[in-house]
Amino acid sequence: MSSLDLSAILLKPEYSRMLLDGFEMTLVVAIGSWLLAMSLGILLLVIRLAPSRIADRAVAAYISYHQNVPTLVQLILWYFGISSLLPLGLQDWISVHNGEAIFAVIGLGLCQAAYFSEDLRSGLRSVAAGQMEAAKALGHSYVSAMRYVMMPQAVRNALPPLINHTVSLFKNSSLAVAIGVTELMHAVKEVENQSFRTFETYLIATLVYLVCSLLLMAVGAWLSRRSSPVGAT
Repeated sequence: MSSLDLSAILLKPEYSRMLLDGFEMTLVVAIGSWLLAMSLGILLLVIRLAPSRIADRAVAAYISYHQNVPTLVQLILWYFGISSLLPLGLQDWISVHNGEAIFAVIGLGLCQAAYFSEDLRSGLRSVAAGQMEAAKALGHSYVSAMRYVMMPQAVRNALPPLINHTVSLFKNSSLAVAIGVTELMHAVKEVENQSFRTFETYLIATLVYLVCSLLLMAVGAWLSRRSSPVGAT
């Protein structure tokens, strides 16, 4: 029975390089997905604020779909399904430019946008209605009031769920291995196959995800304290 020896993995240049490359791809997918999700989440919120019942129902349907269909299923649908419907020229271009990572970013970003949109909407609804009237009384237009008065408070109120869903997005990036993205879990599987040190290899992956998740939560706690009103507990 072999003893625990992380150095057998970490001190071998070929294994450590594979893990570092995989972690780098994990960051690329996670950050790209987060940027897409936050941008689309804000857009969905703006659409839902419009005085249109059709727009509101369309956004509600979008959110319902992405919250009730497993993320893994959505990734597989994008990579194996929707990609096959694209023009051949576009398919070839995507294949040359790391198509697996592109579809992972799209799938994860579109899915997480539904959660970010609801977080921001809840944060905005928690702002006192009198804030808008007060902003207009000070000469702000509707857009200006939303930008400088309402949304900053909404984001501050929504920070806890936004951070939680950011951590969830980072962890869900590991699902990208199912469509062939060479991220951390893909690298871990390759290292395990070559080293035959199953426990050590997966322990390293576990520690990486744990440390990164705890760091994200710590950053979120710091931002929450920093954005709290003076005198708030």
